[in-house]
Amino acid sequence: MTPRRVVIIGGGFAGLFAARALRRSPVAVTLIDRRAHHLFQPLLYQCAAGILSEGQIARPLRAVLRRHTNVRCLLADATDVDVKGRAVHARRPEGGSVVVPYDDLIVAAGMRQSYFGHDEFAAHAPGMKTLEDALEIRRRIYRAFEMAESATDARDRRHWLTFALVGGGPTGVELAGQIREIAGHTLDREFRTIDPLKARVLLFEGADKVLAPFGDRLAGRAARALRDLGVELHLGTRVTDLDERGLTVKERDGTTTRHPARTVLWTAGVEAPPIAGALARATGAGQDGAGRIAVEPDLTLPGHPEIRVVGDVMALDHLPGLAEVAMQSGAYAGRAVRHAVEARTKKPKPFTYVDLGSAAYISRGRAVVKAGPVHLSGVVGWLAWLFIHIAFLTGFRSRLGAVLSWAVVFASGARRERAFVLPGTGPAQQDGVTAALREP
Repeated sequence: MTPRRVVIIGGGFAGLFAARALRRSPVAVTLIDRRAHHLFQPLLYQCAAGILSEGQIARPLRAVLRRHTNVRCLLADATDVDVKGRAVHARRPEGGSVVVPYDDLIVAAGMRQSYFGHDEFAAHAPGMKTLEDALEIRRRIYRAFEMAESATDARDRRHWLTFALVGGGPTGVELAGQIREIAGHTLDREFRTIDPLKARVLLFEGADKVLAPFGDRLAGRAARALRDLGVELHLGTRVTDLDERGLTVKERDGTTTRHPARTVLWTAGVEAPPIAGALARATGAGQDGAGRIAVEPDLTLPGHPEIRVVGDVMALDHLPGLAEVAMQSGAYAGRAVRHAVEARTKKPKPFTYVDLGSAAYISRGRAVVKAGPVHLSGVVGWLAWLFIHIAFLTGFRSRLGAVLSWAVVFASGARRERAFVLPGTGPAQQDGVTAALREP
């Protein structure tokens, strides 16, 4: 008998947990992803800050699923869905196309960075969604200090030592804290001309508080911790213009202010990838303002019980875009397919999310954690943050490597993962241009 064909779009948390739930099912699973690795996105900012290496937060999908003999990984970018013919159209990296037929489809495509209609900002302010983004941000952060050291003009030096972050969610808060720690603990005795402690970190947020989903109490504590670190909070502001030399923001009172900064990082807003729009058009499914696809309580699309949408790209009961939501919804969709294959007569219960909490790291010894009625901050919150992230890292080697790296950084401030390459450097130009800033 030909096994039932299950296609999963996306190798993030949702897609990975869906594939794992189908491990012992008599199905043939094809997992399509435009990248060959599974990324632990909650720690992406630590790769950008030089604490963790790429290998500690990204593992090859084939290695993660090597024991899942019924799973085939396909390196391609899903572009369209033929609902009537039940096939996914994808584009290979070299430009060729491939058609993958399915009996069941699980869409776990995730979300991408949104610039709220100003895509031209992306060239000057990278987001934080992919491994490439993290490495680009690492390059910009450490390059800024190098450029400030060699600058001959005092004003130019100040601009290189000014870092602007747009977005006061967990990623923005975590990255702002990391830059202050880099300036105060990692680079404090390495330069001769500049004083890294004088680096300014500006955090712009459109709401009246940072980490608004954490509640007023934790948001207030996070704001105080950031100010204690030296982060300058600009709340109730909206970016209206941005270029390679800074950004212009609109204040609460309607006035506009220009902030010179040679390093601008974007951590605000997400939107669905193009495959979500293609699927919505093909099925008639609704989408919210960010492009998330509206799903039924069992995560299927109306009129299409063979298609399930999970993770960040699904819109259901205003669930947040958290890794835990992706894990639980992906596992639920995988089990639903398995039960259908095994011809279980009992209809699966609607998907119910179990809130295990949210966490945001601010600096050494300071983090905020919210888990239902439990609110933690300070050292206790930091210890809870450590436990949560160690538990969810994929693979023993990744966990052990992360623990060792954290121990070194927390104890001494030294960061080994500081290598970066300047853009446009070919093989003949690399000598003296590659800045290998690893600690000895």
